[in-house]
Amino acid sequence: MSIGEKIVLMQGDLTEMNVDAIVNAANNDLQLGGGVAGAIRRKGGEAIQRECDAIGSIPIGGAAITSGGKLRARFVIHAASMQLGGETTARALRAPRRSKKFILFCLMLARSRPLKRSGRS
Repeated sequence: MSIGEKIVLMQGDLTEMNVDAIVNAANNDLQLGGGVAGAIRRKGGEAIQRECDAIGSIPIGGAAITSGGKLRARFVIHAASMQLGGETTARALRAPRRSKKFILFCLMLARSRPLKRSGRS
């Protein structure tokens, strides 16, 4: 089975996806304030933020995994793409070195959990 048969990229409201894991571009302090992270916190509940607080800061380019709280997704992978208060830009995310690092960290975290269900179920 190729990696393309194991990973499905989807577009839509992350907070409504019935999948094993969603990936969010996060700040390195894992503070779920506004934007997509804020929506994850609002719909998923404070448990996700508490788990992020227990993990603490991670390096930019790194990633952390928490439960999905009240989300339909079982897990949230938080990929640190900026410092707290910073901006995530398309250019920064597409930088070859950074995008490769994000993908590797996220795949490593996903592999550490029993992730099998796709959004098509």
